[in-house]
Amino acid sequence: MLAGGVGAARFLDGLVRVLPPEDVTAIVNVGDDMEWAGLHISPDLDTVSYTLAGLVNPETGWGLIGESRRTLDRLSQLGGPDWFMIGDLDLATHLYRTHRLSQGDPLSAITGDLTARLGLQCAITPVTDDRLRTVVGTDSGELAFQDYFVRRRAADRVHSLRFDGADSARPAPTVVKTLEQADVIVIAPSNPFLSIDPLLSVPGLRDLVVSYRSRVVAVSPIVGGAAVKGPAAEILQSLGHDVSALGVARLYADLAGVFVLDEADKLLASRIEGETQMRVVVMPTLMTDVEAKMSLADGTLKASLDAS
Repeated sequence: MLAGGVGAARFLDGLVRVLPPEDVTAIVNVGDDMEWAGLHISPDLDTVSYTLAGLVNPETGWGLIGESRRTLDRLSQLGGPDWFMIGDLDLATHLYRTHRLSQGDPLSAITGDLTARLGLQCAITPVTDDRLRTVVGTDSGELAFQDYFVRRRAADRVHSLRFDGADSARPAPTVVKTLEQADVIVIAPSNPFLSIDPLLSVPGLRDLVVSYRSRVVAVSPIVGGAAVKGPAAEILQSLGHDVSALGVARLYADLAGVFVLDEADKLLASRIEGETQMRVVVMPTLMTDVEAKMSLADGTLKASLDAS
């Protein structure tokens, strides 16, 4: 599965309940990663891991449940950076990751050890062990992703995106083999621009996914003309795309053979099929509870397998 943060994590939470977890691999975006107060932060990797471990804050979809912020408050008192929420428990993850990186260990190995300690049986890997950063071009200039998304609350109009480091990035050790051997490749209901495009910017990965188009299924993150979470709708509009599931389908036309559409958008199904040559499957896609997550995951798998 090609995965971003919250939306992907929720889908994966359903997927590991309808499949043996050891048969599931999440290839996760690291374009959101950053260095903060000397620590290496990997928000999407942590959101996916915490969610699958049952530790995520259910109110936010990220961070840890029962979190406190005494360290962050003290850092603020000392004049340090306090705009990015790092909880006291979450801090331990970042300290561990940064320490291991300083010893020369690759991010994929560190992530594997962290997920094992959380008791997870599925595989979670960063798309690359190399430095890859999403840079957002706005009317206020180029912004690092977290500056745009968190510090400035995604308020700036986006007119371009680039992925710093992509040209020299290499897929993490298991990524290519995972895609080659997968029965189904799911493109999660994540932001196409901020979560999926960074993954596909790693040299060779877009072409590899395209070559397996018949076994790729994409789930729309746009329902009824609005994003389920995050600024996907605003970015679709600012970059000149149709703000709808049709707009997303056009982005994925060369990548996926099957497109999962919410019931709210069922009238778009025939148009999407006609324009993109993707097979469209309509089902409820809002993951409001565990049963809804499982139903979407199961339906998505069946849709892909039926088409292949």
